[in-house]
Amino acid sequence: MIAVLKPNATIEQRNHLIDWLKGQGLDVHISEGKERTVLGLVGDTGRIDVELLQSLSIVDSVKIISEPFKKVNRKFHPDNTVIEVPGADGTMVRFGDGSCPIVAGPSAVESEEQILTVASAVKAAGAAVLRGDAYKPRTSPYSFQGLGPEAFEMLREAKKETGLPIVSEINNPNNVGLYDDIDILQVSSRSMQNYELLKELGNLKKPVLLKRGSANTLKELLMSAEYIMAGGNEQIILCERGIRSWDFSEGAARNTLDIACIPALHEMTHLPVIVDPSHATGIASMVEPMALAAAAGGADGLMIEVHNDPMNAVCDGAQSLDTESFAALANKVSRVRAALM
Repeated sequence: MIAVLKPNATIEQRNHLIDWLKGQGLDVHISEGKERTVLGLVGDTGRIDVELLQSLSIVDSVKIISEPFKKVNRKFHPDNTVIEVPGADGTMVRFGDGSCPIVAGPSAVESEEQILTVASAVKAAGAAVLRGDAYKPRTSPYSFQGLGPEAFEMLREAKKETGLPIVSEINNPNNVGLYDDIDILQVSSRSMQNYELLKELGNLKKPVLLKRGSANTLKELLMSAEYIMAGGNEQIILCERGIRSWDFSEGAARNTLDIACIPALHEMTHLPVIVDPSHATGIASMVEPMALAAAAGGADGLMIEVHNDPMNAVCDGAQSLDTESFAALANKVSRVRAALM
């Protein structure tokens, strides 16, 4: 349930209403818009007399929300949420403000030389955030699983040299303490419904990049985001990275990139939505056209895998761009976004 307040409602009147609602055992989520204030009510709203609430002088309207996701719902928060991520050099990266920052870097941290080389190259090409995983959950137990804690020191050095904030994947709720110097914690598609991990991330005060599972619906993605937000962490960036389809089964690409999910999610939620065309296609030659399509489709950012030597990458080399190809792509993304302005 949401209650939309009238523009002339005073702070005293609003606070009095909020106190009364909390006294009814409800959690009140306050959204301050440009023209109106929306109170999102979470809990057993059945005890609230809707007609009574509607009759109050400061209440403009009352609406019942039928969707199971509440706090991530755009009805609760009509204005876009902007996630701000500070860099080590004092710059601020923003997701959801109409720009399209690019997250770029290797799938996994392999060595100090590798991550520093890639970090310098993607920064020069215009990337706003550096990606690099210390832990890699893999389909095969024999595949490279990441360097673990050793990689975090390398990522810290890359951040120090370039100023780029860092995003890295987390899959174990017990490892949260290792990520103190990581600016954005990524939840992979495999972990999207790891509810114990989502609950733990809800206790943090730093951004979470939540990827959609390859077989999950948009509503299921939003329910996973709801787990994080219910814990108190409202800094969530949603990421589309492809879903399984007929094309997948025929081998045309690793997954099918659901471009239509961008406007669909923008209607359903106030959270920013970015796109990962690297995992969506699994083929380096397909990354550029899909990235440009996502940029034109209104994505709030892109995540691109970049490696200084894709042929010899220990993980996901087939979908990784080399540094020169990434620089060309970043330039084209800027031109596409400029054309839309």
